[in-house]
Amino acid sequence: MATSPPANLLWIWLTLLLALCLQVMPLADGWQVWRPDWLGLMLIYWYMHEPQRVGVFHGFVLGLLMDLIEGTPLGHNALLLSLLAFLCALVYPRFRAYSLIQQALLIFVLLGMVQVAEQWLRALFGPFAMHLSFLLSSLIGALLWPWLTTLFEALGRRLARH
Repeated sequence: MATSPPANLLWIWLTLLLALCLQVMPLADGWQVWRPDWLGLMLIYWYMHEPQRVGVFHGFVLGLLMDLIEGTPLGHNALLLSLLAFLCALVYPRFRAYSLIQQALLIFVLLGMVQVAEQWLRALFGPFAMHLSFLLSSLIGALLWPWLTTLFEALGRRLARH
């Protein structure tokens, strides 16, 4: 995006906060498993497109906000989103060279790794039954990735013209 730095930073934070709202939006019990990891997707998107502006700090701050909103132990989501941003830093050089389909597969792996870490943390904090349905949110996030990327690139070009 070719907008001025403050407007660009404002746009980044607005989209991340919108993703936070979508992430904590209440859903019926049966539908929770189908919710994509909106915040994880947005964090990955912005890290891959603006790595000099978005990083582990953003994941940590958004994770703390999510901990406060959800009432989870403080640092639970902060650790997971920081881990996601760190994993993005590890794969960044290759990620930009991949096609959208390859990127979506990598998104599935990244979000899946964070979901496994989340399940492990939940098992540490108390009795928790684990089953593989927790990977559905990673799969849905991977399926949404090409559309999300295309949408935000189109919005970025449109905002750059004005």
